[in-house]
Amino acid sequence: MLPRPAHAGLRHVALHTPALEAMKRFYVGLLGFAVEWEPDADHVYLTSGLDNLALHRAARPPATPSVLDHFGLVVREADDVDRWAAYLAQQGVALTARPRTHRDGARSCYFKDPDGKTVQIIHHPPIAGKA
Repeated sequence: MLPRPAHAGLRHVALHTPALEAMKRFYVGLLGFAVEWEPDADHVYLTSGLDNLALHRAARPPATPSVLDHFGLVVREADDVDRWAAYLAQQGVALTARPRTHRDGARSCYFKDPDGKTVQIIHHPPIAGKA
């Protein structure tokens, strides 16, 4: 039996969207991602420097509902969650869940992107300092 190979964690998410331009503006302009590669008008790859977020144009929303509940952007300090919440509110982004500390010591808040996907800002102590 072969040993399990190591990996560096979950650092890539790909999303289909009928609103590619709005999603690009949101993730680049509001959340601070940089465009890593834009091979054509239907695909854009973004990065925070530690990960890769792929946006792929879809003709329309999928016929079947997504099984994706949410994905999170990790911050290094618990107070960063509150700073993000204040910044998002200032930018007119409604929080779907205000900052709170969870039973495991994590702190987070939630909001929606232009496609209605839930994004979490999270300070999760076991991984927050491992950039």
